Amino acid sequence: MTVPRPWALETGAVLSHLATGARGLDAADAAARLAVAGPNELPEPERKPAVVRFLAHFNDTLIYILLAAAVIKALMGDWLDFWVIMAVAIINAVIGFIQEGRAEKALAGIRGMLSSDATVRRDGAWVTVPSADLVPGDVVRLMPGDKVPADLRLMQASRLRIDEAALTGESVPSSKEVGPVPVEAGVGDRGSMAFSGTIVSAGQGQGVVTATGVTTEIGRIQALSDEAGSLATPLTRQLDGFGRVLTVVILGMAAVMLMIGRFLHGMPYDELISAAIGFAVAAIPEGLPALVTITLAIGVQQMARRNAITRKLPAVEALGSVTTVCSDKTGTLTKNEMTVRSIVTPVAAYEVSGLGYSPDGAIRATGGADVARGTGDLAAILSVATLCNDAHIVQDDGGAWTLVGEPTEGALKVAAMKGGVGSAGGRRVAVIPFDSAHKLMATLNEAARTGGADGEVSRAILVKGAPDRLLERSLTQRGADGSEPLDLARWDAVLTELSGQGLRVLAAARKPVRATTDEFALDDLVDLEFLGLWGIVDPPRPEAIEAIADCHAAGIGVKMITGDHAGTALAIANEMGLAGPDATVLTGAELEALSQEQLREVVREVDVYARTSPEHKIRIVRALQSHGEVVAMTGDGVNDAPALTRADVGIAMGIKGTEATKEAAEFVLADDNFATIRSAIAEGRRIYDNLRKSIVFLLPTNGAQSLVILVAVVFGLALPVTSVQVLWVNMITAVTLSLALAYEPAERGIMRRPPRASGGPIVDRGELGFVIVVSLLIGGATMGVFYGVTAAGVDVATARTEAVLMLAFGQLAYLFNCRFLTRSSLTVDVLRGNRVVWWSALALVVLQLIYTYAPFMNLLFDSRPLPAASWILPLAVSIAIFFAVEALKAVRRRSSASAGALKGGS
Repeated sequence: MTVPRPWALETGAVLSHLATGARGLDAADAAARLAVAGPNELPEPERKPAVVRFLAHFNDTLIYILLAAAVIKALMGDWLDFWVIMAVAIINAVIGFIQEGRAEKALAGIRGMLSSDATVRRDGAWVTVPSADLVPGDVVRLMPGDKVPADLRLMQASRLRIDEAALTGESVPSSKEVGPVPVEAGVGDRGSMAFSGTIVSAGQGQGVVTATGVTTEIGRIQALSDEAGSLATPLTRQLDGFGRVLTVVILGMAAVMLMIGRFLHGMPYDELISAAIGFAVAAIPEGLPALVTITLAIGVQQMARRNAITRKLPAVEALGSVTTVCSDKTGTLTKNEMTVRSIVTPVAAYEVSGLGYSPDGAIRATGGADVARGTGDLAAILSVATLCNDAHIVQDDGGAWTLVGEPTEGALKVAAMKGGVGSAGGRRVAVIPFDSAHKLMATLNEAARTGGADGEVSRAILVKGAPDRLLERSLTQRGADGSEPLDLARWDAVLTELSGQGLRVLAAARKPVRATTDEFALDDLVDLEFLGLWGIVDPPRPEAIEAIADCHAAGIGVKMITGDHAGTALAIANEMGLAGPDATVLTGAELEALSQEQLREVVREVDVYARTSPEHKIRIVRALQSHGEVVAMTGDGVNDAPALTRADVGIAMGIKGTEATKEAAEFVLADDNFATIRSAIAEGRRIYDNLRKSIVFLLPTNGAQSLVILVAVVFGLALPVTSVQVLWVNMITAVTLSLALAYEPAERGIMRRPPRASGGPIVDRGELGFVIVVSLLIGGATMGVFYGVTAAGVDVATARTEAVLMLAFGQLAYLFNCRFLTRSSLTVDVLRGNRVVWWSALALVVLQLIYTYAPFMNLLFDSRPLPAASWILPLAVSIAIFFAVEALKAVRRRSSASAGALKGGS
């Protein structure tokens, strides 16, 4: 039972539609409705069992081939080989399962926003019931500090203001009224509604429940999060494509090898199958999944040091490929701490320095020096700021200043503190609280009379509120020489100027009364003396301005998507260098009128979106993605969760962000600092560079080993290495040498190059040719060592041990080539800058010593102890491989330079 567009209906019509009244429901009716509507809860998402999530890590094309090889080995009774192969596959899955961390909990975070109980009218009496038992038609009472338990159509509102920032992105609480609003009003403009999960910041109210559970605004956002779906990151797409191509190549070459071995050399089936399995095991980079996972995990740790906490492992790399950052304004680009920036009195205009709730700062006349504290026209308006105010600014033990109260009143209180005006020595006699109907607050204050006898006091009514309401109640203004006629034309011009700067404007006025006055009413607020205006803003983070400039230099677009009004959004965007003063602002209503195709045509040209809803944010993200953009979405409110889920990279604020937003995101910023995104993007780029270095390093190991086996079978020669020896070399190089490249420092100018193009292979054609040549070098050297020492009379097992040593040392030499893929490694820099390289080299040598001389390794891998002189040949050949690869890199650099010059000339 829901009411269509209840915000646009009179309360009587809503009550009639719900078959209820101001006395609420009786218990029997409520129970019957609960049976039909269901509990006021969001449904638990289905969660995959842990075993299913673990098995999902075997869902990889390369692992399929590895498992097939293990099955064949089991059928042949080669149990040692079977268990070695299975151990490799299981280790990869365990690493992936552990590093992926917690499953998605976005919906659980949204459910946590619901109130646990509610004050509801049942059988004509007010009772407290669990919020889960609320049904459409219930009448609910709201008090300050309450979480709204369901969507309500307000019936009564006494100075009611509700903080809807988590839902709409508005930086100040919304004032509520009982009158209907237009049908087309967006969520932030539905002043007759109170939404589930928002918080009552002031006043009281009553409302009738119009929606519960999944039909509430929060429930609708949950559905959007569900429908938005998540996208594979560029890295996962590239690895999937690489795995499929590599699988086809491996199976095709294995088939050719089987035919050659059988029909050309007449090899026995069991020997031929073992050779084919050895080839497959050699060709499969089974260490690749572990390499990717561990490299990303290392990146996670390093990003955490930069205050970017990673929740989903593949997103580490995706952040480095981001081309557009869509950012919420409140609390992300701005501090979400209202600040008085301008003060205009009838006498002068003043600028206020300092940000947030810290009283550090000064007030100076526009274009002039600091103003004398506590005197004149400025003291008068600041007295209203601090006395007609219910907020408090407190300093905690750590020295940080925090607000107790509403943000706007906090801004006024801080401005008074900066001007040296306090509330000591006076007292409040009476108050008219803020009421959205009148848009003002007034207090009756008493203070010691200046220059009067001891004990003599004066009283005055101090008023703050909307400028238009105070101007219509004012008769005079405070001039340099006392009261003077009110200059309405001037104040209209000042209002237009301040509003054009994106400032929220409040006015101040006062009225002296007799010292015996003890109370006053709204009707007494006439013939006021107008004191001036405050221009208030949610200030941009200074570091965010620099971060946006850096993003632009790196070829990354930044777009502001906010629930605030267009003027405020454009002013902030202009101040931050995000958009020019003449930039186009697209509002939610304008966006609503566009089809998705029309939005797609303009989305790249618009940098500021205002008055947006959750659906709008998803549409913007999808429109950008349709152009091939890799989109990062930042946010802190529950209204951001669906778009964060849909974006390629979701980034939540850790301090001010809701739990729902954090759980929907791939990244959580521990410091809520937009500048951290810049650092995280640089880190993501570095991680991707290192990942590609690691893959280009790892592949020649497999290429060399498979080449060795292929050549041996094609020419009918003895195998230089067995399948389990192949696995040994693959694993020790993957977990020692290739891992070292994950710690490489960032390349020079990493944030001065454009984002890499999304899509395409992870190893391009030029790098593939490079890998093939290096594979030929290392494979040829391994065959040369094996057949050379067997020709000298060494037994096959010992020769294979030396061949394994050659493979390992060849990879060690190649590691130093891979530290700098785009420049020469013939530099002293190759020996420094990454200590892990040397620890990995030491680990490799130690493992090879164990492989060669430990009796249990001799039994498992059929290795043999080598005399010390047998280490000289592999070591010398490895050094020769290093210089050969450097010559190959020099040829590639010259070819690239020539191609670039040719392209530039054309």
